[in-house]
Amino acid sequence: MMNNWFDTARLGMFIHWGHSSQQGCELSWPLVGGVFSLPFCKDIPVEKYHYTANTFNPQQYNPQEWADLAKSLGMKYAILTAKHHNGFALFHTQESNFSIASAPYKKDIVREYIEAMRSVGLRIGLYFSLSDWHHPDYPAFTEADKPYRFDQLPQPTAQQWERYIQFMFNQIRELLTNYGQIDIIWFDGSWERTPEQWQAQKLAKMIRDLQPNILINDRLPNCGDFETPEQFIPPHPPDHPWETCLTINESWGYNSDDCNFKSSRQLIHTLCEVAGKGGNLLLNISPMGNGQIPPEQLERLKDIADWMGSHSESILDTTPGLEPWQFYGPSTRKGVRASRAGGNRIYLHLLMKPYETISVRGIPIKQVKSVFVLADGTALTYTSRCAIIDSILNSNPLGELTIDVPESVINPYVTVICIDIDS
Repeated sequence: MMNNWFDTARLGMFIHWGHSSQQGCELSWPLVGGVFSLPFCKDIPVEKYHYTANTFNPQQYNPQEWADLAKSLGMKYAILTAKHHNGFALFHTQESNFSIASAPYKKDIVREYIEAMRSVGLRIGLYFSLSDWHHPDYPAFTEADKPYRFDQLPQPTAQQWERYIQFMFNQIRELLTNYGQIDIIWFDGSWERTPEQWQAQKLAKMIRDLQPNILINDRLPNCGDFETPEQFIPPHPPDHPWETCLTINESWGYNSDDCNFKSSRQLIHTLCEVAGKGGNLLLNISPMGNGQIPPEQLERLKDIADWMGSHSESILDTTPGLEPWQFYGPSTRKGVRASRAGGNRIYLHLLMKPYETISVRGIPIKQVKSVFVLADGTALTYTSRCAIIDSILNSNPLGELTIDVPESVINPYVTVICIDIDS
């Protein structure tokens, strides 16, 4: 099942946050010694890693600021790590004392986040790790289990696993019962056990019984509504709805050692490419231990917000535009309702500065009504041509448009040009 809102959402906010953010380290992975895919991940003793669950008190956590920021970016949804692999719950759970309720902060972070995001009209998503490296029945990961081996993980007894599955189901039931409508549940950690061990089908049924309109990602094995490529854009769009999740630097959680930040331009280019392929970009933020977003991330998010302020029409609620052979760059499309019968608007995203002109091929040149710069409406001059025989015999030929792009209209990040076509 799929909801129409997700198909064209195009931009969402991922939030990786937990008690270990106080240590300025990646979420969860340091306690198992790190992982190859996270170059700035430290190896932290298990006990030292878990200790900061006792001191988590983010006094500068202001979820309304996060919500307002997400809204300014044009984001349609947000997903918070309600529970990561480390097992610490950012919500009030009756199933365990290892949660924010037992930390100095006390208040339910998940509830505060949901209320803030909902107040600005964003869809609500919750991340939940199936694996739990703290729970005794999982069983908990210890120093003796290092280094982490994907093929040699600590295994529970049958009795332990039965208890853990009950615990896991109960926590998911809490999240989907206590907070009103939840739009997405975003699973992770499934690689550690088989689909049969997770009771994936039974879990999916419970989820859909509790929240009939919810979307489940593909990391609950064989149960997903959408695909989740991580840290890259698929070279060819997947056959199913999809979302690329992406960090602003190289880390998911706040990592004070990681200064490898992508530039604002690179992030905006990624957004354009994802939209041009019909996917969504789930862009991650990594709040610090006090609840504030790191300044380097905030700076880039504000640049994206500024660009989206005059270009969001070309990203949000769009469908993929032209084929790669028609235009050398990402493009999107929208139906345009005007006083006339209607029409289409094609958005060309210029990721490189043109040499005076750009070309668009294979479009109905006689139906082109106008060509202009999206940001300020500047009209652009253009010429068209098609095969000689088509110009004589075809009343509506497909041909080539050559558009003049003066230096004065070039945007420092991405220039967007609109082509209005009569239907």
